[in-house]
Amino acid sequence: MASTLQCRFRRDAAVDVLPLDTLLILTAVAALAGMIDAIAGGGGLLALPALLWAGLPPVQALATNKLQGTFGTATASFNYIRRGEIDWRRLRVPIAFTFVGAVAGTLAVQRVGSERLDDIVPVLLIAFALYFLLSPRIGDQDAHHRVSHNLFGLLVGFGVGFYDGFFGPGTGSFFAAAFVVLLGYNLRRATAGTKVLNFTSNIASLLFFALAGQVVWQVGLPMGLAQMVGAWVGSHLVIRHGTRLIRPLLVIVSLAISLKLLFSD
Repeated sequence: MASTLQCRFRRDAAVDVLPLDTLLILTAVAALAGMIDAIAGGGGLLALPALLWAGLPPVQALATNKLQGTFGTATASFNYIRRGEIDWRRLRVPIAFTFVGAVAGTLAVQRVGSERLDDIVPVLLIAFALYFLLSPRIGDQDAHHRVSHNLFGLLVGFGVGFYDGFFGPGTGSFFAAAFVVLLGYNLRRATAGTKVLNFTSNIASLLFFALAGQVVWQVGLPMGLAQMVGAWVGSHLVIRHGTRLIRPLLVIVSLAISLKLLFSD
């Protein structure tokens, strides 16, 4: 069945070739992914396999995942901005570098493979999970920053942005860890900043996938609307519960992505 669906999903596919029950499953997965992503990142761990299960070819699945994920990160970012969790003056440079990095990564992945990262990323994510679990300095209070926001933008914004455009799994964990370790943000502010930078990398990557004609809009748009609902719920939970909610989910999501990458074919 998957191979039949895969043949149907061409660049100009019509939405009526996708069975309604499959589309409903994808939208339900997107809503759950949006909620998890708004809290701890890693929503793509649910959404991307679901798109592949539905029969989309890998590149189109990746591109469509960027579309639906953009809706979720935009909604979560808006909610964090509305609640005063974002300092635009300090994040302008990181946002710019993240955009450039994501564009570079998206262009690069279409020329070279990303298979080698399967072995490196799980190790980093496990290390982050242990840090989130064991470090006593992570909490609801800000700490002293170790680098300026401009240097953070150059190192982390460009680097993680490139990684998100090139590969993607664990991007939220990378951003969150960098905000905490390098800028001394508390977990709530780190999560808010992560969503803004993640939205930036998503929209940059989506732009170039769309220009290449790889996005299946008829699937991604309904999933995107479901992502908005999940992201709205998740971001409200973060604002209300803070570290008590974020810390364990960051650990779980980081370990889950690591296990998936280690044991997937």
